[in-house]
Amino acid sequence: MFFARSLLGGLPGKASFRAVATSFLEVTPNKTLSLFPLGLGRRFQSTEADPKDLERLDKLRNIGISAHIDSGKTTCTERILYYTGRIKEIHDVRGRDGVGAKMDSMDLEREKGITIQSAATYASWGDHNINIIDTPDIHTSNIGHVDFTIEVERALRVLDGAVMILCSVSGVQSQTITVDRQMRRYNVPRISFINKMDRAGANPFRIIDQLRQKLKLTAAAVQIPIGAEDQFTGVVDLIKWRAYYNEGENGEQLNERDIPEELMPLATEKRNELIEQLANVDDEIADIYLCEEIPTTEQFMNAIRRATISLKFTPVLMGSAFKNTAVQPLLDAIINYLPNPTEVTNTALDISREEEKVDLSPYSNSPFVGLAFKLEEGRYGQLTYMRIYQGSLKKGSFITNVKTGKKIKVPRLVRMHAADMEDVDELGAGEIGAMFGVDCASGDTFTDGSLQYTMTSMYVPEPVISLSLTPKGKESANFSKALNRFQKEDPTFRVHVDSESKETIISGMGELHLQIYVERMKREYNVECLTGKPRVAFRETITQPAKFNYTHKKQSGGAGQFGRVMGLLEPMTRDEETGKDIEFENRVIGGNIPTNFIPACEKGFMDGLEKGPLIGHPVNGVRMVLEDGAAHAVDSSELAFRIATKNAFQEAFAKARPAILEPIMNVAITAPIEFQGTVIGGLNKRKGTIVDTEIQEDYFQVTADVPLNDMFGYSTELRSATQGKGEFSMEYKDHQAVQTHVQEELIQQYKKEQANKNK
Repeated sequence: MFFARSLLGGLPGKASFRAVATSFLEVTPNKTLSLFPLGLGRRFQSTEADPKDLERLDKLRNIGISAHIDSGKTTCTERILYYTGRIKEIHDVRGRDGVGAKMDSMDLEREKGITIQSAATYASWGDHNINIIDTPDIHTSNIGHVDFTIEVERALRVLDGAVMILCSVSGVQSQTITVDRQMRRYNVPRISFINKMDRAGANPFRIIDQLRQKLKLTAAAVQIPIGAEDQFTGVVDLIKWRAYYNEGENGEQLNERDIPEELMPLATEKRNELIEQLANVDDEIADIYLCEEIPTTEQFMNAIRRATISLKFTPVLMGSAFKNTAVQPLLDAIINYLPNPTEVTNTALDISREEEKVDLSPYSNSPFVGLAFKLEEGRYGQLTYMRIYQGSLKKGSFITNVKTGKKIKVPRLVRMHAADMEDVDELGAGEIGAMFGVDCASGDTFTDGSLQYTMTSMYVPEPVISLSLTPKGKESANFSKALNRFQKEDPTFRVHVDSESKETIISGMGELHLQIYVERMKREYNVECLTGKPRVAFRETITQPAKFNYTHKKQSGGAGQFGRVMGLLEPMTRDEETGKDIEFENRVIGGNIPTNFIPACEKGFMDGLEKGPLIGHPVNGVRMVLEDGAAHAVDSSELAFRIATKNAFQEAFAKARPAILEPIMNVAITAPIEFQGTVIGGLNKRKGTIVDTEIQEDYFQVTADVPLNDMFGYSTELRSATQGKGEFSMEYKDHQAVQTHVQEELIQQYKKEQANKNK
């Protein structure tokens, strides 16, 4: 076992800590020491605040529930709402009872048994209040795509903690890895809940090993199961050292008993394992471990809370939401181990100080700052979900949209409960609610007008697929209205009109993503549409630098056109923080190009990016450096320099070893073991690269990277190859260069299409 104190020369734990701390502070008095540093950008914060406000915040949790497909997120949330008294009865997730899960408020969700949008609700557990976001869940065997990543991103951006749910049989799967990456991006502390413990083949300790190996988490069980599979009846709490059983018609009663004698060896083993894992990340537990003692319940709970909030440890609980078993202990863990709003630091950018980072105060007596993180069209107009980061938001108050500078009045405030709502007069710091009648876009920051703060934007992935859309009838007004609304709601849903065909093109994160919007247009706006064949969102780029020296000259009597530009076109890697991979840089000195023409040069560069020279797809990953040029006193104009720069870009692009990029999808397939050879053979035919394979008893799981262009029709193929027993999911990974022969085929196909258009 390794932990930090082993580096301190063998001194007793606390003595070594004090020695290092003292010497460090003597040398660097203005620095902060931490042997176990907290997560970047999220840390403990202490500021003066009203005692009542502190008490309110201490009893508030903002959590999300995220997981891989079909792990039981919505079922688990439904049980949480039932046990907290938020709903009076339990309903079937797929809506077979005519009602459907409470958190699935959209008709499409209830029909398909999936969660498409992040439903928000508010519940109470004991004397604590919990805001819960239930994120999307896609059923792979029916659909085969994970297209609602943006909903998960938007939920995690505004949360303080999360519950990551895993299936006791399937464990860590492709979407689990995506959720893990998203949680790391926003530094969200988490607890894990291994669900479906009643399933055949349930093995929670194998899942914990996967958390450690695949996700590189310091994770340990804080419970062990009582009984296995269909004999699962409760859990042993390794911290309280007691056994808990659910009884009653829907598991309403949680009864505490002694640990069964036959489980004592396993309980002892797993408690020792928990102590070891905690000793790696917590100073106090490390001392206790070295003294070969057992921590008290309070010491255990305090250490787990410290380590979880500081992103160093993931406590693992287990149960069966469907069988109403061990959900109440999960609620206790949410309260005990996930942070309240004062225990994380959120930062904003101060526009008045060149976007300098500032820590926000999580208290209601500070100036108001809030983020609109989600939009919906409600029964009474646009519904804007908002996280209050500091200050308070009152009904009837005036707030300012920082992006537009527009001052607006808040006519109505509500707390959401899926599609239902409760009116409130005020939302305090740290709370999540919604307001009506406010025109804004997702991601807009609001303040009380005294601050010029903007919250860092949510990560928005680029669309990977597009298709043409034409209304069947003459409902053009409703057609445009629907497209405008969908774009405001969802940053990954894009719309543009093709300049040549004049067709409306919609783009998104997958076939299902676009299919859902086409269906919503029909249901909500009574507009039926004809859809074209889905097109993969290729990109064009360059692989080496190329210089340009281009003169645009046109003389036709009177004032002509003249503009000369010189410089360099070079590859640019994507900035991980901002996602930016396109840049125009002006290095012209001496006035050879008048400064008033520089913006026109940048516009010319942007014009060139819209349709690449190879196959007419957008260009990414390039930087244009304008170094010099020339102008004419009479003939130079903005138009001349715009044309010159666009043509210079195209000329340099051809010399810079251009390449076509295609979206690569991370595909995860699960099927019975007897079909393994057939499935892998099918992936190889589709140019797939096998990343990982795992065999679990009578079935296998394979993960591969496959070009999206080769994934069309795969759902039918897999169903046929596995007798309907296989299922798959896929998500966007990145864009990669196509093979040389594929690039040539795509170029020839594009030339042929252009020739046919010009006939």
